[in-house]
Amino acid sequence: HVQLVESGGGSVQAGGSLRLSCAASGYRYASYCMAWFRQAPGKEREGVAVIDRDGTTAYADSVKGRFTISRDNAKNTLYLQMNSLKPEDTAVYYCAARSIGAWGQGTQVTVS
Repeated sequence: HVQLVESGGGSVQAGGSLRLSCAASGYRYASYCMAWFRQAPGKEREGVAVIDRDGTTAYADSVKGRFTISRDNAKNTLYLQMNSLKPEDTAVYYCAARSIGAWGQGTQVTVS
């Protein structure tokens, strides 16, 4: 069955960095667009970054220049490198293959 498992979240001070990973299984990973979303307490889930099958990327304005999405199709893994983190980046981060309705369980990122 389709499974997405995030890892790499944690607590970091403002200005620090984290790298999130998302391990995909159960489907042809390389054939699908992948994305990262986040949801802060009391707020709606929002898109953070997306990467298409050909490696084309797009970012939310709030993270442009600080976050980098990438994918390793050989390892069926999606990444989100987060630099210059701010307290407003605090949220649960999810990876998703929306076109097949697949979501991970989320990983907490806390920036203080």
